[in-house]
Amino acid sequence: MIDRYSRPEIAQIWELENKFRIWLDIEIAVCEAMAEDGHIPPEDLRAIKEKAGFDVQRILEIENQVHHDVIAFLTAVAEKVGPASRHIHYGLTSSDIGDTALSIQMRQAGTILLEGLDELIAVLRDKALHFRHTPCMGRSHGVHAEPTTFGLKMALFWAEFTRDKERLQRAIENISYGKLSGAVGTFSNISPHLEEKVLSRLNLRPDPIVTQVIQRDRHAEYLAALAITAGTLDKLATEIRHLQRTEVREAEEPFQKGQKGSSAMPHKRNPILSERVTGLSRVIKANLQVALENMTLWHERDISHSSAERVILPDSTIALDYLIHRMIFIVKNLLVYPENMMKNIERTGGLFYSQSLLLKLVEKGMVREDAYRIVQNIAMRVWNGEGSLKELASADPTIAGYITAAEADEIFNLSKYLRNIDYIFTRAGLA
Repeated sequence: MIDRYSRPEIAQIWELENKFRIWLDIEIAVCEAMAEDGHIPPEDLRAIKEKAGFDVQRILEIENQVHHDVIAFLTAVAEKVGPASRHIHYGLTSSDIGDTALSIQMRQAGTILLEGLDELIAVLRDKALHFRHTPCMGRSHGVHAEPTTFGLKMALFWAEFTRDKERLQRAIENISYGKLSGAVGTFSNISPHLEEKVLSRLNLRPDPIVTQVIQRDRHAEYLAALAITAGTLDKLATEIRHLQRTEVREAEEPFQKGQKGSSAMPHKRNPILSERVTGLSRVIKANLQVALENMTLWHERDISHSSAERVILPDSTIALDYLIHRMIFIVKNLLVYPENMMKNIERTGGLFYSQSLLLKLVEKGMVREDAYRIVQNIAMRVWNGEGSLKELASADPTIAGYITAAEADEIFNLSKYLRNIDYIFTRAGLA
């Protein structure tokens, strides 16, 4: 996923340079805490802090021999520090460093994703308010149902992305734990006091109960928050793709100057950005399944999760960051066609008024089953092109015996379908 479409801010989180830097920060923080407790002489701590460093290529060279990344890292650092390096990693196990660092990386990535969501939520809010009273046809099963407004469509996604942000915030909170408790989490060679002191400096909390690793339900929750957000992005992209269909054409993603839609057909304006959002969202959602599988490890630990996490965490966070910013661009520059929305509202001869007509007949005393049958029969004639629903209903003698002309005007009135739009906006906090 680290390619020309990725933003460097989030891609760099998963690069080896950042990972090893965090590892070193943790190791030095442990040494500082040990020195404060009198376990490391001041001159050795000074040597560690002054000389500790690493070269990524050197670490990789050593790893190619020892086939263990943490040992390779420690060896490379020791080469720079000298004799004082004997204090580094004292009483710790590899996952103390690796899992604690991974929590920090996930929090770093999550913070960037939250910033993107804030921007997307703001763009959707602007669109929702701008088109709050722009009528468009609501559809169920892809078939005309009753009118809504385009602003309410956008408000729906504003609300859902707001929930996505809240889910991600909770997931970041629940991944912001570290562990420095040794081989199976029992503090056999290090003190709980030291763990608490060090993690506090890293702005992490000690995970109350662990084994050799932080338990992967935390990571699965994080991936679930990413996957659900990807699902919302897919949902919005799919809505835009449907609205861009030639037969609908109520909205359209931006088509930029010089862009071409087809190698064969010069007229094409395809929703390629929205389709890209849909496609990559599937990758993120599929990665959640891997995170769920990673929860099951043998006894106190195996490493079946580790290799998978090196793929799903970078790929999912980088992909989601990309999709969020693609969607910001799409929504901000969305082409909206209110005139086509009104044409589509009018194209079925007022069929969407059927429920209002049904309810008025019931209100005036007709048995519901009879009213439904009469209105449905007329609606089928409208589908066949025999006239509008109002015309055929007004000409029906049974209906005329229940409903006056003034009441018919009230029934067949678009504005009454939209009279509670402002109430919905206010209730949602968009007023």
